[in-house]
Amino acid sequence: MKNIKPIIILGESILPGESKTIDMEIAKLHNTGELKIPIIIHRSKIEGPTVLFSAGIHGDEINGIEIVRQLITKKINIPKKGTIICIPIINMFGFLNKSRKFPDGRDLNRVFPGSKNGSLASRFAYHTLTEIMPLIDYAVDFHAGGASRFNAPQIRLAPNNPELITLANAFNAPFTLFSKNVPGSFRNASHKLNVKMLLFEGGKSLNINESVTDVGVQGTKRLLSHLDMLDSKHSIEETESETIYIEKSSWIRAQCSGLLHDNGCIGRYVQKGTLLAIITDPFGEFERTVNAPNEGYIINANLSPIVYQGDAIYHISKTIRNAK
Repeated sequence: MKNIKPIIILGESILPGESKTIDMEIAKLHNTGELKIPIIIHRSKIEGPTVLFSAGIHGDEINGIEIVRQLITKKINIPKKGTIICIPIINMFGFLNKSRKFPDGRDLNRVFPGSKNGSLASRFAYHTLTEIMPLIDYAVDFHAGGASRFNAPQIRLAPNNPELITLANAFNAPFTLFSKNVPGSFRNASHKLNVKMLLFEGGKSLNINESVTDVGVQGTKRLLSHLDMLDSKHSIEETESETIYIEKSSWIRAQCSGLLHDNGCIGRYVQKGTLLAIITDPFGEFERTVNAPNEGYIINANLSPIVYQGDAIYHISKTIRNAK
């Protein structure tokens, strides 16, 4: 545990029982305006783990930002013991521009561990990893589907890690996917520092979905309860179902270009041959069906009204099992 002594973030000390918001400022805007990334810290007087809840590493993934905002607004981030650190928006540049990337064109989630003297994104990665992550025991990084892809609420974790499986069971999202750590990602860099990180995916970019947000908030409360950090004033919404582990999955791709008419199967278990969508041309010449190639759960759907041949339009499970 890393909570008994004062913790130091960006040169500021936070004592047990203290709450503080620290602004991380690595660079200015091109008009010389300040750009601050608030880091919100609450410490209990009682020794315990340090947990990070972060979002907005892709600036257009608003649903994750909303989840962390609710954790703060509802005071779920005030721990019974230990320390909770919230960073609602890591990529403030992207958030201001409604963009996934940094102004330098880089994906922040592909440049970790970064460099002190590198590109703008690389510098942010470096300071996040060196100033904050050495303090962290557990973390949840909240994401949403890119472009028009809508993710059913899910936890992603590296395979063959029993402790992460225990945490995923506690979070109890509808789905849990085994997903290898991607080189250059925040999750991969955190793993190398022995931080136990879960990655939450839910909803799509530039969108807030209340049901997805609720899954994220309720899962966070269950996780904090598992760590004995949740204040007793917060009730937990129990669920009878256990998270479904998806070991293998595949993408269904568009066989032609056209207008996509989704049939609303996201999150559902479908049988082989189930109608998932119809692709039409705008001139009334053809209608082509998109059918499930196998039975399984639809865990991602492309909600773009226009698709091109070869576009990934549905992500379907192939091998599943119940929680361990």
